[in-house]
Amino acid sequence: MTAAPIWLVSEVVSVRSATPHGRVIELRVDGWPGNLAGQHVDVRLTAEDGYQAVRSYSLASSGDGDVLELAVDEVPDGEVSPYLVEDVRPGDELEVRGPIGAYFVWTPDRTEPVQLIAGGSGIVPLLAMARVHARASSAAPMRMLYSVRSAADAFYADELGALPDDAFTVDWAYTRSAPPGHPRAAGRVDAATLAASTIPAAEQPSVYVCGPTGFVEAVADLLVSAGHDPDRIRTERFGGA
Repeated sequence: MTAAPIWLVSEVVSVRSATPHGRVIELRVDGWPGNLAGQHVDVRLTAEDGYQAVRSYSLASSGDGDVLELAVDEVPDGEVSPYLVEDVRPGDELEVRGPIGAYFVWTPDRTEPVQLIAGGSGIVPLLAMARVHARASSAAPMRMLYSVRSAADAFYADELGALPDDAFTVDWAYTRSAPPGHPRAAGRVDAATLAASTIPAAEQPSVYVCGPTGFVEAVADLLVSAGHDPDRIRTERFGGA
């Protein structure tokens, strides 16, 4: 039986702005056991009066290194994300616990087609999978559909565009404002979007969907309606039920 992860002290190595309301944070964690692409950590903040708040954040990093990468989107009136996005600085310490999760992971020994579908900051664990796919020079077809409000709201846009395209492609869906010349009008992901921008159900891809709860539930329902096997659809969601 695997022991439950313990709380570890991490040091903030670097921070950088990623979107108008999001930040990428690197943490060095002594004693980190490594993690698979798709896993997450709990982050705990403790106030001077002893009050504690814990939130879960997916990891954009994977492997055996001791530096973890988070990408945090600020939640208005949140207890943790405003601090991480606005206040935390290199040298600060944060408590983390992990890695957590064995269901929502991808490893490069798998050979079936893979469809990744992200909404907003739900890109984070899927980027970890795309990075592993590229490092391993995997021949498994991998396609990503990334839904964001506008181009400015996309995390890791430059990196996604630079990933090797021999076995990886990325499609974009903008819900509020599409760039000039984009072939799809701004709007929510619907059945037509999935039909045009995902691996067909007939090819039996493994599908990973991550994002806000409403987005994930709507996309999962559309995928099943399009003929995808529910057992091949893995979801990770955040926000209210």
